[in-house]
Amino acid sequence: MTAPSISEQAPDASGDAPPPGDEAPQRYYVVIGGDVARRVCGFLQSEGHLVCHLTHPTDQDLRRALNREVAGVAVLFDDDAESLRYALAVEHILPNVTLVVSVFDRTVAEQLARVVPNCQVTSSADVAAPVLLAACLHPGLLALDRTPSGQHVGARWEDGEVRLETYRPPRSLRYQALLGKIRGQLRPHDGSSRIMLTGLAGLFAVLLADWIWSVTLNHRPPVEALFEAVRTVSAVGPATAHGSTLYLVFASIAMLTTIAFTAVFTAGMVDRLLAPRSIGMIGPRTLPRTGHVVVVGLGQIGLRLCTRLQDLGFGVIAVERDPAAPNLRLAKALGIPVVLADARDKFVLRKLGLHTAQAMAAVASDDLDNIAVAVAARAVAPDLRVVIRAGDHEAIAETQSLFSIGIVRDLASLTAAYTTASLTGLQPSGVLAHGRRLLVRSANGTCTQWPHAVRCDHHQDRRQAPREAID
Repeated sequence: MTAPSISEQAPDASGDAPPPGDEAPQRYYVVIGGDVARRVCGFLQSEGHLVCHLTHPTDQDLRRALNREVAGVAVLFDDDAESLRYALAVEHILPNVTLVVSVFDRTVAEQLARVVPNCQVTSSADVAAPVLLAACLHPGLLALDRTPSGQHVGARWEDGEVRLETYRPPRSLRYQALLGKIRGQLRPHDGSSRIMLTGLAGLFAVLLADWIWSVTLNHRPPVEALFEAVRTVSAVGPATAHGSTLYLVFASIAMLTTIAFTAVFTAGMVDRLLAPRSIGMIGPRTLPRTGHVVVVGLGQIGLRLCTRLQDLGFGVIAVERDPAAPNLRLAKALGIPVVLADARDKFVLRKLGLHTAQAMAAVASDDLDNIAVAVAARAVAPDLRVVIRAGDHEAIAETQSLFSIGIVRDLASLTAAYTTASLTGLQPSGVLAHGRRLLVRSANGTCTQWPHAVRCDHHQDRRQAPREAID
């Protein structure tokens, strides 16, 4: 059995790493994880610190890496179970060490923080959601977060500094979002829903026509007319052959017609009951028609962004390409309508009503897919505000070059800045993005400009760590 891959650790005394900075003494850190971990490792190395970077270490690898004075440990995985396993292992091997762990599920995060008090739990979704939410709603906002009291606070850049202010969506946007939700009721999106509603509308039309005929022409009491109309729709026929010959012909044709409409309605109903559905025809999971935000990608970040938009009262449509995505059931429970389709298809984007939407956020895990979605959205709705998640793909070295097609947010840099600030003792409350600047916000509201982290040059396919690098 081969050992899990471990990237190259802290350089030895031969001088491979930059010399320590004058501002702080050289320290030793352990970083565990993939791409974001490489950003954290690169930043710490640029500051002159020693870094042991592990990708998927064994317990023996962890013991070797922690067998010295450690300033802090970062565990950065997309999988909560993996992050939890390594966090508990680190705490067991080296109790009370400064520990920063990435966990998406809030219940797991709360339990981990309770069991390991020296652990600071966060996730890329928590760091990125305020920044992405602000970009979707107003270009002048740097971030938009919710306080424990339930108020929303926005951060703006004014006169060379960050200013915080209470945020409430403009009344026009709230009315537009409410109107979009109302207009989305009983507006089917898929074929089976249209078939079911067509059958139901046909049955109701026959019922109403028969009732009106009986009341106006046959002079029947309204209740008796309703009873006989229901008999006609049920293909039972009138109780007695009263009325004109023309009415009897009409009732006969109506009964034959209801057989066809009943078959259509039943077919649509059976298809909706048997097939998994993430969109409703009535209620909160209907597709809004105006003032909504389209979120492409239902991963951790996309799901968190959808819930933040719902908290503000905006309609939201999530688009997911994978029908087996793990967050689909959670989105359904949260009342988020999800369209299973490829958002790179312009026909799909037109059906989502981009021309009447507030914004679109392309936050899938693949940067290149996000760019393709943004380009397609520009073709459908040229004036739409488009927010793009980028920074994870190594082929995109300069995310600022994408600003011509949308508002770009480098999520890997945001998460790396938050993690490195936590490791070095800054106790951040969030990270803001203003142009090329990264600003780490502390708990007391002050902001510190933070450099962009570059990926370390550790080989990701190493099978074991150089013993001399961590002994």
